[in-house]
Amino acid sequence: MSHSHDLIVIGAGSGGVAAARRAAAHGARVLVAESGRVGGTCVVRGCVPKKLMMYAASYAQSLAEAPGYGWVDVSGRFEMARWADAKAREIARLEGHYRKLLDDSGVELAAGHARLAGAGVVEVGGRVLRAGRVLVASGSAPARDAIPGLELAMTSDDVLELREVPASLLVIGGGYIAVEFASILAGLGAKVTLAYRDALLLRGFDQSLRERLSPALAARGVELACGVALQSLSRTAAGFELLRGDGSVLRAAAALNATGRRPNTAGMGLEEAGVRLDARGAIAVDVDSRSSADAVWAIGDVTNRVNLTPVAIAEGRAFADSEFGARRVRVDHRTVASAVFTDPPIGTVGLGEAAAARLGPVDVYESDFRPMRTAFTGSPARSYMKLVVDGLSGRVLGIHMIGADAPEIVQGLAVALSCGATKADFDRTLAVHPTAAEEFVLMREPARRHGAPTIASAGVAPPALT
Repeated sequence: MSHSHDLIVIGAGSGGVAAARRAAAHGARVLVAESGRVGGTCVVRGCVPKKLMMYAASYAQSLAEAPGYGWVDVSGRFEMARWADAKAREIARLEGHYRKLLDDSGVELAAGHARLAGAGVVEVGGRVLRAGRVLVASGSAPARDAIPGLELAMTSDDVLELREVPASLLVIGGGYIAVEFASILAGLGAKVTLAYRDALLLRGFDQSLRERLSPALAARGVELACGVALQSLSRTAAGFELLRGDGSVLRAAAALNATGRRPNTAGMGLEEAGVRLDARGAIAVDVDSRSSADAVWAIGDVTNRVNLTPVAIAEGRAFADSEFGARRVRVDHRTVASAVFTDPPIGTVGLGEAAAARLGPVDVYESDFRPMRTAFTGSPARSYMKLVVDGLSGRVLGIHMIGADAPEIVQGLAVALSCGATKADFDRTLAVHPTAAEEFVLMREPARRHGAPTIASAGVAPPALT
């Protein structure tokens, strides 16, 4: 049976587009099937518009600080419809750019919902196509079934289409989507209540970051309703009511479901084609992104490994290089930097303190201070930085920060961590002054140690443990 293409990619998000273009550069005949807009979640309804909304919200803090720097008669009023129109133009521009990238690379784009119909056979838009390899890059979508009535709430997709700021907003969830939109909408003027069942936000992040985020959000006006199970959501004449396990009820004019996302695998004929799904509905793959079915691979959020856009792009390119470029490439998922765009933001890479301590002796260095910019105006806002260091080798295992510019600072330091930098390398690095980032190279004594006393990487005995 002849093939119409060497590769069919299902999904034109960042990962799928990256894989398609790289495979085409290796000489493959490639088709990308997409049922929605080109660019996927990140470009159309995720990372990009969310950060544009975050930038809009950040002006509120700048306006509040301006009088402390001598500015007078500073005021402003946010009109979300104006932002929404500008955002729509920017997303349209980016989508056009993605389409041009595919076209310039010689990749065919097919509109429609794609479905596997056999080994190397894909049905899309009434066409039956055959390829030697199929790559599923269909991403994920908001989950809607954590509690009864949750389907009534907005999702992150809907929030990014708002044309006015709700007077009050109930955000349901405690993960990064929840804290980001709670922070952003509070900055835009909504009265925000963040409801979650855990004692702390951002499960899975370093404990020190989690402990500091809650009071920081509260200082920005976000009401925290934590530590109680969530029972059900209902709509009322005035908006929404959230019933909690202790019988209390939270009310707001609008509600946002931010309880997580689920892989887009339904209705694609995957299991019929022999593609094994895990308990969460994600495509199970090996280290080379190969599924259990012959000639089917998968990358990005649909595999539920590390659900970040740069990871999906790296996985897509690694697949294309391995299958069409005659060289095996694998993605290292162990050390991936990430950011949480709250106010203040978080940047993190590598192991958290607790995870590192489970592996062996660990030295922990910390700096907690009031940044120059906000301290000058009398603000109590603080920045916190942490280095997690191997107590045997001195290698830096984790870098964590909450505070202004944390994502930008940690992105640069992630290079050092990936290169195997030691604490001694940080100590030898001269500071750029005055900056917040310089604190990462000025930490001299560990705040605490886990495990038995060790010989410091500089060759001198460490101080006695207390």
